[in-house]
Amino acid sequence: MANYRNDTAHAIVEAAKALGDPHRLRAVLALEGGELCVCQLIELLGLSPSTVSKHMSILAQAGLVRHRKEGRWVHYRIDEKESPPEARQALRWLRECAQAPDGQLLQDRKRLEAIRKADLAALCSAQRKRSGAAPALLQPSQRRPGR
Repeated sequence: MANYRNDTAHAIVEAAKALGDPHRLRAVLALEGGELCVCQLIELLGLSPSTVSKHMSILAQAGLVRHRKEGRWVHYRIDEKESPPEARQALRWLRECAQAPDGQLLQDRKRLEAIRKADLAALCSAQRKRSGAAPALLQPSQRRPGR
């Protein structure tokens, strides 16, 4: 088998594998609306922090997302300027396919509205208290004032 680690075929395979998981697909589509903290992704996907981190690592390795640290928070975003051409093409294809969301993707868009309004510190704290329990939609008292 030929070594394709540094060529186009490898980049295509990495992007396809990364988008081949429903949770990673949902995470990338959520990031289309802008940067999200890992705690917001945990809340949206309903997965454990370690599982979300693993999924995001796979997406980053494929060049589909980037991250930055701010204190104890890690924020993810799509940064096509820094992405390989194959990842940019995969993101364009994904956007095209998801223009008219239904089912889970529509539910995600609605939940993401509430999640984006939540105070990050309160969200993170609530997740630590649940420690492994599936995230619940935020209570009104946990939303950011004025939103």
